Amino acid sequence: MIRYAKPKNVDEALALLGEGPWRILAGGTDFYPALGNRPLSENVLDINGLSELRGIAEVGSHIVIGARTTWTDIIRHDLPAAFDGLKLAAREVGSAQIQNRASIAGNLCNASPAADGVPPLLTLGAEVELRSASATRHLPVEDFILGNRRTALQPGEMVTAIRIPKSATAGTSAFVKLGARRYLVISIAMAAARIVVEDGTVTEAAVAVGSCSLVAKRLAGLEAALRGLPIGPALAETVAATSLPELAPIDDVRGTAEYRREAACEIVARAVLAAAGYQPLTKVAA
Repeated sequence: MIRYAKPKNVDEALALLGEGPWRILAGGTDFYPALGNRPLSENVLDINGLSELRGIAEVGSHIVIGARTTWTDIIRHDLPAAFDGLKLAAREVGSAQIQNRASIAGNLCNASPAADGVPPLLTLGAEVELRSASATRHLPVEDFILGNRRTALQPGEMVTAIRIPKSATAGTSAFVKLGARRYLVISIAMAAARIVVEDGTVTEAAVAVGSCSLVAKRLAGLEAALRGLPIGPALAETVAATSLPELAPIDDVRGTAEYRREAACEIVARAVLAAAGYQPLTKVAA
């Protein structure tokens, strides 16, 4: 018999998770399409009643985003300019109706290589808060997402929050997505950048690319090359000169590996320039 439960608080949810396997239902924007025409075969833990998991707050040295916080919540919340890239990505998650329902934790737990929220979170040094009935642990986003549809969630655990260290909220960020059309599209490639500028020079750079590997990747080599450069054409020239070795794009129905790699260089350059304030962010579509 399939069980359905809608706990009233997080402790009740964690107690249920400790009893055995459950499929967690949050916004449902991935949950229901994934079922297709198949009947439910797993116990369903509906966490939509857990108001404590929704919202954004400063807690000590971190900005904490509750697991059930929607993309619309993120768009509307007053956040530092370092979150501009995340807000731009939020506007690319499906339609407005999807943004009103889909949660940030659901985007991570779905673990799609094309998840729009992941590259901006990587540039913010985000970590995932995982709780069970007996313990709480924190994992960097890059350690939480292990591959296509694979995460580091252990039995009995659920994601309760995304934590952004305040030390990673300096500068300005941008997000650029390439798709086969302008709206309601799965990414061919996407890039996020967060740049800190002092006296006309890049002092800190965080750059990440999605849809060009099994998991979204930070570009450590490029980040190091950007630091110390003056704001200007040299930024784009530096991106063009790198081969982006961290990426491993594939051929699929949306694009070839070769096209993805070339496109990634272009959209990374646009994201870096926009984040550095050198030119307005240019929207791109294939």
